[in-house]
Amino acid sequence: AIAMALGAALLIGLIQGALVARVRLPPFIVTLAGLYGVRGLVFLVSHNGDDVYAAPSSGAFYRFGTSTLFTLGYPVLVALALYLFWHVVMSRTSFGLSVFAIGGSEDASTLMGLKVRRTKMRLYVISAFLAGLAGVLSAAYSQSGVPSAGQGAELDAIAAVVIGGTLLTGGAGSLIGTACGVLLLAVVQNIINLGAFGEIKPEVQRVVTGVFVIGVVIVQRYLNRVQRR
Repeated sequence: AIAMALGAALLIGLIQGALVARVRLPPFIVTLAGLYGVRGLVFLVSHNGDDVYAAPSSGAFYRFGTSTLFTLGYPVLVALALYLFWHVVMSRTSFGLSVFAIGGSEDASTLMGLKVRRTKMRLYVISAFLAGLAGVLSAAYSQSGVPSAGQGAELDAIAAVVIGGTLLTGGAGSLIGTACGVLLLAVVQNIINLGAFGEIKPEVQRVVTGVFVIGVVIVQRYLNRVQRR
């Protein structure tokens, strides 16, 4: 089951990467269409979300999702290991530097002789694989396959990355900044959930998060202008 999930994720990443890198379709449209398509397929398989699949209460998958090492669960340890690995890849390898170069200017990267299409294809496949792996880790942690799991997580991911200093225009960012953005966003959401500012409805919490992200983007633009001057 894990292999099938990861294989499906790889296939989706390959298709989307080909549409963006080879067919040159807008990335936003391709990924948005993939989001709606895959989510619709999930609800189709689960009969509109009515079927919730529970993982076996014994075996390796159960132990992986519930066991701990140094008080940290195995899914958390896997996420930390992947974070460290990709931090090294993005900051210390030619592939990582190529990604930043392409994000900064695709035309300039092409003139420099970088394999832009191949790099973009790899990025989509890697991103899809990691998203599929995140789903596996989530299922192992919760011991169930909830059809609606992850809804809205894509917006939280974008918010955390932006808060962490990654420019939406590309070419600048780091995994360390993203980690800080995840922690900061989690702290803000927890403060709201704990009622530090009184009782706040869930829909209002989203508004507060959105305003916070917009504020961070405005600060980013201001700092970029100051740096250019």
